[in-house]
Amino acid sequence: MSDTLPPCPACSSAYTYEMGALLVCPECGHEWSPSAASAEAGGDKVIKDAVGNVLADGDTVTVVKTLKVKGSPTGIKAGTKVRNIRLVDGVDGHDIDCKIDGFGAMQLKSSVVKKV
Repeated sequence: MSDTLPPCPACSSAYTYEMGALLVCPECGHEWSPSAASAEAGGDKVIKDAVGNVLADGDTVTVVKTLKVKGSPTGIKAGTKVRNIRLVDGVDGHDIDCKIDGFGAMQLKSSVVKKV
């Protein structure tokens, strides 16, 4: 082989191989197309808030709608400020990791917050 194949985007394994039009990782079984790998390498995922502002780590955001919290009788009220957020690749669209006063650490969706 004259060219090197990119590592697996799922587990970062260096042992990828080609199978037809796809690249395959033998360690985790992840399959992807080489064109998708080059598109991912071109730029990071941009996370935007409810009104379209780009979010970054360390930003302060405001909750735009009242959220129910399992195990809490009150929930998080609209207008609550959340400081020092961290952007993560969460589950079910929860892409903000933060600490909220009175509730503790939790994850929020970017669609329910607005950058301050």
